[in-house]
Amino acid sequence: MVHEQINTIVQQSEAGYQYLQQLSLAERAALMHAIADAVEALDETLIQTAHEESALPLARLQGEKGRTVGQWRSYANAIRTGIYAEARIDKAGEGKADIRKYNKGIGPVAVFGASNFPFAFSTAGGDTASAIGAGCSVVFKEHPAHPRTSQLMAQAIAKGLASYGAPESVFTYVQGSSHAIGEALVLHPAIKAVAFTGSFQGGKALFDLGAKRAEPIPVFSEMGSVNPVFAFPEYLAANPQTLAAQYIGSLTLGVGQFCTNPGVFLAVSGEAFQAFKLAVSAEINNISEAKMLHEGIQKAYDHGKHKLTGQPEVSLLATGQVGTATLAQAAVFVTTGKAFLTNEHLSEEVFGPTGLLVECADAAEMYHILDRLSGQLTITFAATDTDVAEHKNFFMRAQEKCGRLLFNGMPTGVEVVYGMHHGGPFPATTDARFTSVGPDAVKRFLRPVSFQNWPNTFLPAELQEENPLQIARIVDGQYRID
Repeated sequence: MVHEQINTIVQQSEAGYQYLQQLSLAERAALMHAIADAVEALDETLIQTAHEESALPLARLQGEKGRTVGQWRSYANAIRTGIYAEARIDKAGEGKADIRKYNKGIGPVAVFGASNFPFAFSTAGGDTASAIGAGCSVVFKEHPAHPRTSQLMAQAIAKGLASYGAPESVFTYVQGSSHAIGEALVLHPAIKAVAFTGSFQGGKALFDLGAKRAEPIPVFSEMGSVNPVFAFPEYLAANPQTLAAQYIGSLTLGVGQFCTNPGVFLAVSGEAFQAFKLAVSAEINNISEAKMLHEGIQKAYDHGKHKLTGQPEVSLLATGQVGTATLAQAAVFVTTGKAFLTNEHLSEEVFGPTGLLVECADAAEMYHILDRLSGQLTITFAATDTDVAEHKNFFMRAQEKCGRLLFNGMPTGVEVVYGMHHGGPFPATTDARFTSVGPDAVKRFLRPVSFQNWPNTFLPAELQEENPLQIARIVDGQYRID
């Protein structure tokens, strides 16, 4: 029965994909603005519903709604410019063919909703927006943690489509928490790509399904990381209290339920690190217990903390205010660099407000840890210019390990801009070349097509001789608009 239902839904989505392929870039952008208008028009019922289902604060949800609307509009504006068409034209010359290339949508995309951002990474989130921006229809699988919120968002998307005059098949919505539903979606031959944000286990399972198909497809899974912070001597000595406040603030922001949560902090042993640990203890003692997104995340968090407690050479530094069976208590643990290098469990993500301070014997041991780290979404340097100049090997090696490298500050702020890369080497994501935040997220759902010696009339508008869309193109090796 599941396979029959999914087959019907995906067949509808194929029609939606064909519709989007007939739209010009400007028309597709206008459609996206119509959806943004419909989401923006949702009243306080959406905010209250999301608050009830996720326990996220009302102010946070208001901000996230604004970010979601902004994503649709910024992606639409980017699409309109033609930047992602990447039009390339090499005109015929003596002994040469006329060859022209552009990017087009890959086909219907399956999007799985995330639990920690019920707006920005769920039904009307960035994956849906970037897929439609690429000219791909979307089959959306709701997250069981916030079904009513998802359905309100789905209704808004439907209103946006209707106001523009687009068919419902551009966006179809799938209910249910069964793994069989997700599996049937990924394995359906008409689905050409998958987007997922969540756990490593879930993301890797979907990736493996996509790879074993008769026609393998890309599965863009963002699976989180420990987002290490490396504190260097000069900076740590000058800023132990300030850095402790920043670290605990970032670690416990949103009850630690961010994929960029800085779960591991590393520094060389010494007086500065001792001062930092004292400051961390004082900061975390003031953190109140709080409710997590749902019971499953709470149980996983408690399990992760308990597992850390049981590891040799790991000790509890300090905790926040007392937690209960239904509320999360913040905690910070301490271990040595040697233990971190020899115990793989210490580099596992604990999704929630728990951090691990790693006291390294010297800079060489800290570099060895960096060298052994798996792929990360972010790596942060708490450093001065002098620190970086004295540890250039750190800077060079860190670029191989993450998608975003920060100089001071903390990684939990993710801006929706062109320059943002929210991705990273495996196991942070399944494809480090792509971002899931910012207009460049559209690139995931495009593929190039070349046309050789085709009559101008039949070429896509992006490639026609007169450049009717007035987009930037590379013509005979020259970047131009004319």
